[in-house]
Amino acid sequence: GEPDDEPSANPFLRYRRRFHSYQEARAAGWSDLRYVELVTGLDDAIAAVDGSGFRMTPLVRSADLDAELGFGPSGGILVKDETGNVSGSHKARHLMGVMLALSVAEDIGAVAAGAPLAIASCGNAALAAAVVARAARRRLLVFVPTSADPVVVDRLESLEAELGVCERAAGRSGDPTVHRLEEAIADGAVPFTVQGNLNGLAIEGGQTLAWELVDQLEEQGAALDRLVIHVGGGAFASSAAQALEESEIARDIAALPIIDTVQTQGAYPLKRAHERALDHLEVAAGTPVDRERVAGAISQAVHHRSDYMWAWETEPVSVAHGILDDETYDWAAVVRAMLITGGRSLVVDEATLRAANALAGSLVGIDACYTGTAGLAGLIQLTRDGTVSPDETVAVIFSGARRSSDAPSS
Repeated sequence: GEPDDEPSANPFLRYRRRFHSYQEARAAGWSDLRYVELVTGLDDAIAAVDGSGFRMTPLVRSADLDAELGFGPSGGILVKDETGNVSGSHKARHLMGVMLALSVAEDIGAVAAGAPLAIASCGNAALAAAVVARAARRRLLVFVPTSADPVVVDRLESLEAELGVCERAAGRSGDPTVHRLEEAIADGAVPFTVQGNLNGLAIEGGQTLAWELVDQLEEQGAALDRLVIHVGGGAFASSAAQALEESEIARDIAALPIIDTVQTQGAYPLKRAHERALDHLEVAAGTPVDRERVAGAISQAVHHRSDYMWAWETEPVSVAHGILDDETYDWAAVVRAMLITGGRSLVVDEATLRAANALAGSLVGIDACYTGTAGLAGLIQLTRDGTVSPDETVAVIFSGARRSSDAPSS
């Protein structure tokens, strides 16, 4: 692809030419400088609210972790550490992208200005939305479950988000916060959400993480064999997969890594959809499938969505509560990524989630929440069953700083 003209530490400046919002602004007569000023001004406001703005996050190795999981000298684990990102996770990347797009669209008259923003979340996504909305001086509606973390609720209130607490209704499946969000959108609110099915622009901001990863791999002279990534609503994995595929097309990487996804025993709607797609294609898990065949299978699945993706039948429960979405909303893109790379949809138990979190702290020195280290839990499972070779280079992403209410049990 066309190289960016400045290696900025801010990913929204570094990769700005890849953004739809940038192209829309330039087509409407904006100069490059004006867009840079939009990004810089919003980033400065975010830093004033949250303590720091957007910067490229570290990609680290741990010899102790490699040894613990049995990796050899020619392989190893790369950890992308998002815990120091805006609001403590990758979620703010998605919402910064949405806010830039909304700012441009309102300025050029593509949408009416001033509508309230709305999101459904009980944790990191809500915090990210509240930080970005506060920085942009926008009204934000946040729909949370009755089980919402008090620490998160206090922070949301301090950021002047307007909270709506949602109870599960007997006889109605699906996440009650999502139902309330959909009602707010119908009433005119802008979906300021990390669910790509409600706002596709949320994917674009999330892609900055994988673009960074590609640049950092090049700096380290490494080639990535596998990415193990945790999945809740699916936008995180969807954005990473799409960014990596774009990087392959641009020849920034030689080949796509295998993409494995991780969910919990508390809820794994993505695994059900993936298994049905494998059955339709008549292939075994772990087998890469030609992209043309996958395109046909995904088209069939999307047109028969209820046969592949539906709400989890019982209330999801896990220590990794950030990936307990009743549905994987961006499921089709994630299933496609697993099919074309030969990835697996993993379901990890609570003991493995806890073990991974302990290793993250003791061996890597990163104090992340259980959700944030769920990718490592998936990698542990893959090493146990012999799926991963000791010579592979594997990336995991620690996203989600630990909060006081998310401390490990003794």
